[in-house]
Amino acid sequence: MTAAIIGTGIWAWTPDRSRSQLEKQYWDPSTRYIEVGGTSIRVRESGDLQAPAVILLHGFGSSLETWEPWAQSLSTRYRVLRFDFPGSGLSEPDRTGGYTDARSLELIEQLMDKVGLANATLIGNSMGGRIAWRFAAAFPSRVHKLVLISPDGFASPGFEYGKRPNVPAPLGLMKYFLPRVLMRSYLAPAYADPTRLSDSVIDRYYDLLLAPGNRAAMISRMQQMMLEEPIPILRQIGCPTLLLWGRKDRLIPFSNSADYVRALPNARLVEFPDLGHVPHEEAPDESLKPLELFLAQ
Repeated sequence: MTAAIIGTGIWAWTPDRSRSQLEKQYWDPSTRYIEVGGTSIRVRESGDLQAPAVILLHGFGSSLETWEPWAQSLSTRYRVLRFDFPGSGLSEPDRTGGYTDARSLELIEQLMDKVGLANATLIGNSMGGRIAWRFAAAFPSRVHKLVLISPDGFASPGFEYGKRPNVPAPLGLMKYFLPRVLMRSYLAPAYADPTRLSDSVIDRYYDLLLAPGNRAAMISRMQQMMLEEPIPILRQIGCPTLLLWGRKDRLIPFSNSADYVRALPNARLVEFPDLGHVPHEEAPDESLKPLELFLAQ
């Protein structure tokens, strides 16, 4: 029995990957590190620097690669900026140890200053959506339009307003044990049709989770998350807002979309009957069409 336990531990043991190794796989000439708020952030920028700007904010556990198909299309007409939140992708863990929404808003504001953007359209998915609408409320002059893709923010079981979630202690083992064989089961619920989840996407998520310090940063971000009652904040947002939501979202229910539509003064909803939580990954061409129409208006 002891030998079996030791053998299982050795099999499951998952050390970090070296940053230099990951950079060889996930780097291109449009990528650079920018020091923001004392932390090194991986940024990828494309398109005409004089064109209207869009900023793409990824969800929890994701990275800037999640936007790749959209970014390629949008770059023909817009200045497209995407980045990894600290402790995600190839951005280093936040040197302050802070992963609150307030810290994320601070970093976005400073990043916009660094790259010379007075304002931009913010596009965010899930956690990135929550951060996008909070930024739009806090810095209205800096947000031209807002696009929320199955955004987080309303209370749900285990996530109450004004309370930090109870993160199960065994989750901390993820820092040491993360067999790749588990990744499909982790990621599949984000897709309405799990057969669309390719091995290359699984490899990407897995590789970047193993970047130095990312797993500990993810746990810290979960521990520090504290939801605020969203309706008073959402009512402050006057910019045109587009909600994109898959009806088969198994992570944040489609029914939440009605709450956003009621609270946002200038919002409209586009639903995707056969898509899930990450429509930009699951069906990029289909989900991009309503976004392009919205941006062109």
